[in-house]
Amino acid sequence: MNLQVGSVEKLKVVRKIDTGYVLTDGENEILLHISEAIDELQTEQEVEVFLYQDKKGELVSTMTLPSVRFDTFDWAEVVEVVKDLGVFVNIGINKGVLVSSDHLPLLSRVWPEKGDVLYVALDKDKRGKLIAKPVTEADFEDEWDKAPETLHNAPISGRIFRTSKEGAVIITEEGYRGFIHHTERKQDPRLGEWVKGRVIQVKEDGTLNVSLLPFKKYGMVEDADVILSYLKENDGVVPFSDKSDPDDIRSTFNMSKAAFKRALGKLMKDKKIEQQDGKTYLK
Repeated sequence: MNLQVGSVEKLKVVRKIDTGYVLTDGENEILLHISEAIDELQTEQEVEVFLYQDKKGELVSTMTLPSVRFDTFDWAEVVEVVKDLGVFVNIGINKGVLVSSDHLPLLSRVWPEKGDVLYVALDKDKRGKLIAKPVTEADFEDEWDKAPETLHNAPISGRIFRTSKEGAVIITEEGYRGFIHHTERKQDPRLGEWVKGRVIQVKEDGTLNVSLLPFKKYGMVEDADVILSYLKENDGVVPFSDKSDPDDIRSTFNMSKAAFKRALGKLMKDKKIEQQDGKTYLK
């Protein structure tokens, strides 16, 4: 039989060599490097190994069996990011496995960073090389754990599972599906990023709507600080007022018009700003 990359096989030890052990399935021979053997092995001993390609592209083996397989999903930490190529994840073996740019968001600013964690399964590329591929929502077949209604307004944490212009999907640490609408975040979260937010709705199907924005009374203080910083860096002038276009406000301050107006109201109450001719001035 042909030994396949990414498979787990039971092979016999044929002999020991300087670099490790030579294993066989009766037809093919494959190297188990000394560093990949868990114990001292004996000739004719049967061992269970995972097959992967080394840096030279040769098929080799390890006794460390990863939890990620072709038919089994699991989390894998990003260990390297390579522009235009993709990211490499640690599946538990000594070699990082590529998640191709073809399977990452079009916008590189929401690509995972080193230390982020992706939910992946193993796959092969067109050349037969072992890769990792992010799991999609279709793979779950809507079989998510149902969240209890008591979670409404509760703090929640989770990992970004999918990101798009419309919003992002997270898997919470409890295993629930949460959706973050683009208006409920100040910046686009990265794929694989760990985020903290709050539940703003528990839907009938047991999934969640989540916000990464603080409660209004706290957010108003933060937004006011953002506007003050802008004023100080731009000669004390903001070219907007509480009647300005919402899109202009969002593109400049990354906040909604409602949040902008609340922040302006606080600053005017504190007598730190004034408005004239459609503009806002630092006092």
